[in-house]
Amino acid sequence: MMRKVRFAEGEYYHVYNRGVEKREIFLTQSGYERFLFLLFACNESRPLANAGFYLRYYGGLASIERYERKGEALVDIVCFCLMPNHYHLLLRERVTGGISAFMQKLGTAYTMFFNTKYERSGSLFQGTFKAVHVDHQEYLSHLTQYIHLNPVELREPRWKENGILNWEDTYTFVKNYPWSSYGNFLGHARFAQILTTTLLPELYGDMHPHESLMQEWLKKEKSFLLQKDITMEA
Repeated sequence: MMRKVRFAEGEYYHVYNRGVEKREIFLTQSGYERFLFLLFACNESRPLANAGFYLRYYGGLASIERYERKGEALVDIVCFCLMPNHYHLLLRERVTGGISAFMQKLGTAYTMFFNTKYERSGSLFQGTFKAVHVDHQEYLSHLTQYIHLNPVELREPRWKENGILNWEDTYTFVKNYPWSSYGNFLGHARFAQILTTTLLPELYGDMHPHESLMQEWLKKEKSFLLQKDITMEA
C-alpha cells in the first residue's frame, strides 16, 4: 500500500505508531531506555554497528556514550514522547529516504528486543508507522506542545473532555515525565545526543516561552491539535 505522505529533504513530519491491538510496547524502564538508545543508534546511514553485541549487552541511555556512530545521520529528531502503548516523534528528513530507512531500522530493532525479552513472535506495532507533513510554522509550534502534553492522559485520563482537575499536579507530572524531550525545551541536556538541539533556537527562539505556552494549553479544554486529523487513540 502506497503511503499518502511523500517525504522530502528538509521537511518536518509528525511520525507515530502504537502497539498492535493497542497493547503496551513499553513494559519496564529497560524498554523505554532501549527505544531511546535505538533513536540514537538507528539514526545513521550504515547498519547498526556491532549490532549483536550492543543489542545483547547494552541498550540503555549509558550505551549511547559507548556506541560508535560513524554514518551520516538520516533524520533530525526535534522532539519525542514515549507512552506505554504508543510513541510520537517530530522528525526532519536530512537525506532522501532518511525517514523511511530510520523508521524501518528502529521498528525492526525494537521489535526484536521486545520479542526476545518476552518470548513472543510476530508484529509488535500496528502496521506501518503513521506520518503527517508539518507544512507551516504555527503547526510546528503547536505540534511540539501537543507531543509533550501526551503524558497528561496518564494523570488525568479524561482531561480532553473534562479539563484539568488538578492543574499544578498535572503540570509537574508532565514537566518531570522521564520519557519525553520536554526537559530539553526547558534547558536540560539529558537527551542532547538524541535530539538535533541546534535546531531548537532556530525553530523556537527563546525556549522559555515554551513553558508558559504549555501551561496555557493545560488550562484550555481543547487544543489546536485536537481539531486536526493527526491525533491517535491510546
